[in-house]
Amino acid sequence: MSRLRTRTRPPVALALPALLAVAFLLLPLIGVLVRTPWGDLGEHLGSPGVVEALKLSLLVSLWALGLSLLLGVPLAWLLARVRFKGKALVRSLVLLPMVLPPTVGGVALLLGFGRRGLLGPWLEDSFGLTLPFHTSGAVVAATFVAMPFLVISLEGALGGLKQSYEETAASLGASPVRVFFTVTLPMVAPGLVAGAALTWARALGEFGATITFAGNLPGTTQTLPLQVYLLLQDRPEAATSVSLLLLAIAMAVLIALRGRWTGAPVGRGAVTVSRPAPDEAPSPAAEPVGDTPSAGLPPTESAAHAAQPQQHWPLHATVTGFNRLTLEAEPGTTIAVVGENGAGKTTLLRALLGLTPRAHADLRLGDADVTALPPHKRQVAWVPQDGALFPHLSALANTAYGLRARRVPRADARREAQAWLDRLGVGHLAHRKPSQLSGGQAQRVALARALAARPRLLLLDEPLAALDQTTRARVRHTLRTHLAGFGGVCLIVTHDPVEAVSLADRVLVLADGRALQDAPPAEVSRHPRSPWVARMLGRNAWPGIASGGGLALAAGGRLVVAEALPDGAEALAIIAPEAVSVHRDRPGGSPRNVWPGTVREITAVGSRLRVLIASPEAPDLVAEITPDAAAELGLADGCAVWTSVKATEVTLVRL
Repeated sequence: MSRLRTRTRPPVALALPALLAVAFLLLPLIGVLVRTPWGDLGEHLGSPGVVEALKLSLLVSLWALGLSLLLGVPLAWLLARVRFKGKALVRSLVLLPMVLPPTVGGVALLLGFGRRGLLGPWLEDSFGLTLPFHTSGAVVAATFVAMPFLVISLEGALGGLKQSYEETAASLGASPVRVFFTVTLPMVAPGLVAGAALTWARALGEFGATITFAGNLPGTTQTLPLQVYLLLQDRPEAATSVSLLLLAIAMAVLIALRGRWTGAPVGRGAVTVSRPAPDEAPSPAAEPVGDTPSAGLPPTESAAHAAQPQQHWPLHATVTGFNRLTLEAEPGTTIAVVGENGAGKTTLLRALLGLTPRAHADLRLGDADVTALPPHKRQVAWVPQDGALFPHLSALANTAYGLRARRVPRADARREAQAWLDRLGVGHLAHRKPSQLSGGQAQRVALARALAARPRLLLLDEPLAALDQTTRARVRHTLRTHLAGFGGVCLIVTHDPVEAVSLADRVLVLADGRALQDAPPAEVSRHPRSPWVARMLGRNAWPGIASGGGLALAAGGRLVVAEALPDGAEALAIIAPEAVSVHRDRPGGSPRNVWPGTVREITAVGSRLRVLIASPEAPDLVAEITPDAAAELGLADGCAVWTSVKATEVTLVRL
C-alpha cells in the first residue's frame, strides 16, 4: 500500500505521446488478430506448402543459430575483454546488419559469396559449394542479419561481469579456455540465452536478404516469411493466418525473455549476502583447534597431510613500472601491505599475478622463475576484496576448483576441498551456494579455495574489510592459525592496524609505488615513516624540518623536541594521543609546547574519548582522555581549550 501512495502521476505532456506510441505499435497487431480467419486457421497452417516452409524455416533458423553461437560468442568475448586497434570499427561492422536494409544486405552477400563475388568462385572451385539459390545460402543470409543480436547481448553481459571472477579463476590454475567455459559462460548464461533466443527469432523471420541472395525456391529456400509474401498475392486470408503464427512465435520469445536482452546477468548481482545466519559460528566439531597445519582435519586427512613432505617457497621479486621495489621473504612470512589510496597496493598484487601492464614483476618462487609464465601457471593464488566466489558453484565446488584445474581427479579434489572447508570451520556449508552464505562464511570459503589450490604465493586483498567486528575477529584468528603452517609467502593488503599487527611478520608501507618502510610491526608502530601510517595507528604525525634545536612544521608552527637533529633534516614528529593534555585555561609548569585551540569533534574509542582539536598555531591535534576528564572539563564541540605536549613525549623519525 505504501508503494501505491508514493507513486506520482506522470505529466500529461509525456503520458499522452507515450500512449500514442503504444497505440501505434499495438494497432497493427490487433489488425492481425481481428482479420485472422479463425475457422480456417487449422486448414491454412496445415497446408503442404506452409508445412514445408515451416520445416525449412526451422532448419535454416537453427543452423543460423548454431553458426551465430560458433562465431558470435568468441567475437563478443573479444569485444568485451580485449583492447585492440580498430575495435570501434569491428563493433560497427557487428551493428551494420541491424541497420542495413535487408535487400542491401542480400546484394552485399551476392557480391561477397555469389558465383561472381569475391569468395564465391573459390568456394565453388575448391569445395563445390554454391551458396546462392541453395538452402545453405538461406542459412548464410539468416546468420548475417541475426548474429548481431547475439553478439550485442552477450557483449553487454560480459561487460557487466566483474573480471575479478575470471582473474581469480586464473590465479587458481585454470587456463583461459577453462575459465571461459567453467566461469565466464555460466555466469553470463542469461545474456547468452537471451541473445540466442533473439537470434533464432530474427533468423526465423528473415525475408529481405534471403530472397535477394538465396531466391525463393519451394523446398529449397522458400522459408515461412517468403511463403507469407506469396500467399498475400493470391490467398490473403492464408497469409494472415501464417503471419499470426510468426507473430505468436515472436511474442512468445519476448515474453519468455522478460526484458533480459539488455545483456546484464540476471540474478547474478551480489555474490555474497552479508546477513545474520544461524550457523555463522561453526559447530564445535568443525572449529579448528590448535595451531598445527593439520588441525581440524579428519583423522585420515590429517594423517595424509602429515605424510606429505612440507615444501617451502621463498620469495624474490623485483617490481618495475608504477611500483618500484624489491621484495624478499623466507617461507612462512606474512607481509602486510599498507598505504593510502593510490599508493600501489593492489597494483603490486596484480603485478605479482601478471595481470596488469602498469607494473612488471621479475618473480622467483623457490627455485622456479615464473616471470615469463601466464597467471594460471604461476601458482600464485589471489583472494580479492569481495572473495569472488563463483555464484553458480557450491562452496565445495568452489574450493575444489583450483585442484580440478590442476587435473586432480574429481573424487580426490572434492575430498581435499572438504578437508580444507572443515579446517576453516565451514565444512557443514559445503553444499551451499555463495548467495546462501553470510559474509564471514563466504570469506572462509574464499580462503579455503585459495589454500586448497596449493599455491606458492598467497595474495589477500583486504580479505576482512567487508566483515563486521565480531566476524572479523573470528576470521582473523582462523587466518592467523592457518598461515602459520603455510609453506610459501603471504601478502595481505589492509587498512586495519589490528590486522597488520596481529597477522603480519613484516609491514610494507607503500607511497607512490615505492617502499617507504619495510619492518616488523613493532618497529612500524614505534617509528612510522609515513604520516598516513601514523594516523592509521592512531597517532598524531606532523612532518617538518629541523631548525634551531626544534622542528619547523610543514603545516605551520614550531615544535620543541627533546632530541636534536641537524638543521635542515626532514623528520616526522610522532605524538601519541594519550600524551596530549587538554586544559580549559593556559597551563603552567613544564610543558614546552602549548597551543590554544577549539574542539572540533569528540568520538568514543572503547572506554576512552578521542578529541580532535584545531589550532591556529599548530596542525590539528588528537587527544585521548577519559570520559570523566571530559565531563570535568565540560568539553563539547566548539568550546575553547588549551593543549600541551611535553618535549620528551615527541618521537622524531627521520625521513
